[in-house]
Amino acid sequence: MSTLVGKLILTFVDDLYEDLELWYPKYRLIEAGAKVIVAAPEAHKKYTGKNGYPCVSDTAINDMNASDFDGLVCPGGFMPDKLRRDEHVKQLIRDFNTQEKLIAAICHGGWMPISAGVYKGVRVTGSPGIKDDLINAGALWEDSPAVIDRHFVSSRKPDDLPDFLRAILQVLKAG
Repeated sequence: MSTLVGKLILTFVDDLYEDLELWYPKYRLIEAGAKVIVAAPEAHKKYTGKNGYPCVSDTAINDMNASDFDGLVCPGGFMPDKLRRDEHVKQLIRDFNTQEKLIAAICHGGWMPISAGVYKGVRVTGSPGIKDDLINAGALWEDSPAVIDRHFVSSRKPDDLPDFLRAILQVLKAG
């Protein structure tokens, strides 16, 4: 069922991304008709996931603009701790927020919106390992498989991916 035809989604990759948290959303969104662009520090470079699965980036993060996309997915792993320090990543996330476009984060992916400063007053979930970071950023923590708050979607871990994608699809279909 192609419910997202014409939608363009951005996701990030760098070394030590959580394999399932990048690939499951990417393929599920493609299955729904969306086009997914994988951006990384360098275009057309191979990055390796925590579990060894490779991903070649489509483009460079610095060449991306939120206005070109309908939503953003922030996978977890160790990657977010590196990308959260990238000024362009943070500005992209702030731009998605200002434009009220989907910002979806799973597990440690929530570190990127935290560092972008967009979670204040937002209901979220995430890995229990970043619960304190989310609360300290002003987010309203919930221990749920997936949480939707306006254009924000968040989830805890790979086991929650089906709930995470149902929530992402709900937000994208409404937008």
